[in-house]
Amino acid sequence: MATVKKILFWVLVGLIIIQFIPVDKTNVAVKSSVNFVDVKKTPPKIRTLIKSACYDCHSNETVYPKYAYFAPISWSIKSHVNEGREHLNFSVWGTYNTDLKKSMLDKSIQTIQTKAMPLPGYMVYHKEANLSDAERALLVKYFEEMIKTNSY
Repeated sequence: MATVKKILFWVLVGLIIIQFIPVDKTNVAVKSSVNFVDVKKTPPKIRTLIKSACYDCHSNETVYPKYAYFAPISWSIKSHVNEGREHLNFSVWGTYNTDLKKSMLDKSIQTIQTKAMPLPGYMVYHKEANLSDAERALLVKYFEEMIKTNSY
């Protein structure tokens, strides 16, 4: 029993110590001149869907929940945000070339249709990101129209 108490004590000490390892959660300022929803003059309904389901991981407008301030959870969340921004960052949409924009729209359509995005783990704590089939179809139609008309 004493061994279990020692292990629990050191685990607790370790958890306290890692709270002092900083994770930068600063968002870069967003310029409306390159931000997707501004540049594309996205209709309000689509804008709301994209912002609620995509922007936390795929923009510089991440809103970190309270639980994102506790290590090691904070490390995992920051890693997911960084990875999401690497694949697609709506905040810098206007800086991408046309081939990259088309590719990102194609990939977005695919991940929305297969329900690979938003991530299931994200939707557990963010109910607004749990898109209905109709909302998914609306986003897909919007992105497909952009591709069809070369207006990306």
